[in-house]
Amino acid sequence: MSGVEALVRWRHLRDGMIGPDEFIPIAEETGLIVPLGEHVLRTACSQLADWDRCGLVVPRLAVNLSARQFRQPDLADRVCRILDETGLSSSRLELEITESTVMRDADDSVETLRHLRARGISVAIDDFGTGYSSLSQLKRLPIDTLKIDRSFIEGVPGSAEDVAIVGAIAAMARSLGLKLVAEGVEHPAQRDFLRTVECEEAQGWLFGRPLPADVFECNQAGGRATSPADGGAVASCG
Repeated sequence: MSGVEALVRWRHLRDGMIGPDEFIPIAEETGLIVPLGEHVLRTACSQLADWDRCGLVVPRLAVNLSARQFRQPDLADRVCRILDETGLSSSRLELEITESTVMRDADDSVETLRHLRARGISVAIDDFGTGYSSLSQLKRLPIDTLKIDRSFIEGVPGSAEDVAIVGAIAAMARSLGLKLVAEGVEHPAQRDFLRTVECEEAQGWLFGRPLPADVFECNQAGGRATSPADGGAVASCG
């Protein structure tokens, strides 16, 4: 295990677990995504710090940032304040920003990313391949990781087009000195193909389904895998 990604779910009293596709767009429209995003970040960082204290080694924590969060002028200060509050080292945190968000205003994005990396925080471009970025823009971005969108992983190795796209992204990442992560890996054949293009990391149901933090902790302590369960904070293993 190289790390975990924090996911958010809404535990509704009447409707049970609600996925982010249903409530995140509403939160974006209303502006509630900013306090919600900070709550997720603080909760996830606090959880990782708790695991450290009890001897459970989780090397890295990835947390998604919304477009509104990313556009905050004091974003780096806000993130560092949460790290200080929770006692987590900045080197353990990786923030994920979608390609479309970063490319919306590339010049401003470069400055924001520089501020984050200057504080020792890693940055990953999420859903890569869907945001229409140009190579000239990409090479300017101070980032650490590209995450290949799951829509391309679904078709490998059977789809020649997806094989070509994933291979090209992998070659580009190597040439730019970026780490590469494949999202949505569900089958051994996908994993085996990714090895042939030297993809260093992968995440998806082949390795572990989303779990509540307490169930994840028990599984790691006991060295065993389980099926998904309902819960609060959710971790996705990679």
